[in-house]
Amino acid sequence: MFSDLRDNQFGESQCRIVSLIPSATEIVAALGLADFLVGRSHECDCPPGIEALPVCTSPKFNPEGSSADVHDRVTELLQSALSVYQVNTELLDVLQPTHILTQAQCDVCAVNLSDVEAAVATLVKASPTIISLQPRVLDDLWSDIRHVAQAIGVDGEPLILWLKQRLSACVQQVQKMAQGDRPTVACIEWIEPLMAAGNWVPELVELAGGISCFGTVGEHSPWLQWEALAAEDPDIIVAMPCGYDLSKTHEEMVALIHRPEWTTLRAVKENRVYITDGNQYFNRPGPRLIDSLELLAEIFYPGKMSYGYEGKGWRRL
Repeated sequence: MFSDLRDNQFGESQCRIVSLIPSATEIVAALGLADFLVGRSHECDCPPGIEALPVCTSPKFNPEGSSADVHDRVTELLQSALSVYQVNTELLDVLQPTHILTQAQCDVCAVNLSDVEAAVATLVKASPTIISLQPRVLDDLWSDIRHVAQAIGVDGEPLILWLKQRLSACVQQVQKMAQGDRPTVACIEWIEPLMAAGNWVPELVELAGGISCFGTVGEHSPWLQWEALAAEDPDIIVAMPCGYDLSKTHEEMVALIHRPEWTTLRAVKENRVYITDGNQYFNRPGPRLIDSLELLAEIFYPGKMSYGYEGKGWRRL
């Protein structure tokens, strides 16, 4: 869509990309290089059809169960191991990638850089270039796109320009809508225990016309005490649990609803609690962060901002 790999230094038959993180897979696809993907992580599911690729990673824990169950398993595993995921080195050797995309942002979110480096060191048939991404703020998205594009030998600027144009159009529309006080917003990245969203999410909230109550731009997501949530008493609560779709998020919200503090919150009383597909949007620092911005604008300004995400990307609890 945005690039033609025939102009790069490798040529069509030689470039073989393995992406071990969903956001990187989406960057590759948005650059027009999806046909050159030969392997993926167990979490890569976009764009459609990517599921047919060989799966090169797997979790070392059971991802099923409640958010509390998953938290306990991951915490226990991290106390005894350096990583919560494993790389299939035998499959990597068979695939013979020229490039492997990974991340150094969060050890819980996906396979980390050190694991990939260790896996590559064992390969016999391939000596791939490792491209490691470490996004923390929105500007890092542009840097990551350039990093991937330059490493593979294509032009990433058309994609960046298109995304920035969408961002600018949304922000300009929000500025027209935001007449008066902006809503205070609490974004919830994990249900039990409670965690607020950090990194790029507070930035997206501000751009979409809200005031982020918790989390600091560019810093990891912080644990959140119920007392702090009650004291802040936000106008809007947006649930975006890491790795959960709309259905799973709705199921997990029971843990919040049964808390005695829940019914005292302004957002609950005013019916301004929203659940989202955090897995497909906010948790992935790829091109769909712009979709996430548009999604928030819809929530903050219902009836005034509409991009078509309601029902598939978010809904009112």
